[in-house]
Amino acid sequence: MPEIPLSVLPLLALALIFDFLNGFHDSSNIVATMIASRALSGQTALALTALAEFIGPFLFGVAVATTLGNEVLNLKIITLSVTLAALAAAVIWNILTWYLGIPSSSSHALVGGLIGAAVIESGFEVVKLAGLGKVLLALVISPPLGFFVGYRVMKLVLFLARDAQPTINEFFKRAQIVTAVTLALSHGTNDAQKTMGVITMGLVAAGVLPTFQVPLWVIAISASAIALGTWFGGWRLIKTLGGKFYKIRPIHGFTAQSASAAVILGAALLGGPVSTTQVVSSAIMGVGSAQRVSQVRWGVAGQIVMAWFTTIPAAALMAAGIAIALRMAGF
Repeated sequence: MPEIPLSVLPLLALALIFDFLNGFHDSSNIVATMIASRALSGQTALALTALAEFIGPFLFGVAVATTLGNEVLNLKIITLSVTLAALAAAVIWNILTWYLGIPSSSSHALVGGLIGAAVIESGFEVVKLAGLGKVLLALVISPPLGFFVGYRVMKLVLFLARDAQPTINEFFKRAQIVTAVTLALSHGTNDAQKTMGVITMGLVAAGVLPTFQVPLWVIAISASAIALGTWFGGWRLIKTLGGKFYKIRPIHGFTAQSASAAVILGAALLGGPVSTTQVVSSAIMGVGSAQRVSQVRWGVAGQIVMAWFTTIPAAALMAAGIAIALRMAGF
């Protein structure tokens, strides 16, 4: 680990707070269906999920971190204050939406914060359009893909289990432990890497690192922070995702987790940062729709979709304001 100047410590502190809140905020996405269907108790589910969240970033590389940290903004232009403003805006947005019980997207908040702070600081030329397009494409495609995969997986499971006895519910209940661990590994892989990317971006901007290359110690602290956040868990959001769409049964939990894990892990391996909140919410709706469209409570889904559309511009404006304040303060 290199010597870290004092000017970088606020970046590390904000990044780890964001990462902790990301785990806290998104833990519901992983454990909600498992708890709602009574496969595991809340604390057991959170502990198992937190362990998998920690391991995930060490297993599947840093493609997402490289995309977000090196391919969206020109590292030769941005300053350390850009990363500080982006993280501060994302943290504020996460706390606000957590307080209101809205499962919004930490990924959207971070992307919006980075763009807003960078543009107000250095102009539009700081943005790498190809990289930004890759990020936005992943964020836009992943929700409908989650819905589609959830729908198709549920249809397949219903077909395969058409002649099964009621005892098959015990299989689905226990199988959720495997699918939840897989989902947690994919979440830790995708979401912790976003924090790694921003930290590494800030280290390059501050001159601590000569080029963009994610150090092992950055992977370790990012994995630890998201795992710790997951352990404490977002219980307000567990209620929203676990019961307000429709009554979750073991078969729903199994299929939703399987579909979500496939989409999120696939995106992580391709370097596409996606929103776990969006993918899991969409998969849950897709699974419910495959059985009966009328059982999905679309009003709650509409509230979440509205949060998706407001997050990027809200975080961008907030980050731009924070960047201006930092500049006026001489940072």
